[in-house]
Amino acid sequence: MKITSIDDLKKIKDEAQKMTALREGQAEFKVIVCMGTCGIAAGARQVMSALLDEIGKRGLTNVTVTQAGCIGLCDREPLVSVEKGNEKVFYGDLTTEKVRQVVASHLVNGQIQGEWVVHVER
Repeated sequence: MKITSIDDLKKIKDEAQKMTALREGQAEFKVIVCMGTCGIAAGARQVMSALLDEIGKRGLTNVTVTQAGCIGLCDREPLVSVEKGNEKVFYGDLTTEKVRQVVASHLVNGQIQGEWVVHVER
């Protein structure tokens, strides 16, 4: 983006604050992307990018996104955990398209995307 005015700087600041809120704020949902070396090798960076992109496109403000290391399920990477209250749903074998569908079904509509669930804690 070419900066030509103070308004351009304000837009950049607003976008940066939105991205910071995604990673640090308190929200209804907490989404954790496993970013250990096994996850990164399996495509976790692309999954994280698609996740942040989809949340941004939908304007979701009730979601915090963060990352974690390996949780020991290397054969199911990329892994994403969606937490709400005491419930944790772990999705595995994700792709960029699958994580976009998880956002639509789980974060927007409250429906667990059962076919990719690896584990559920309640």
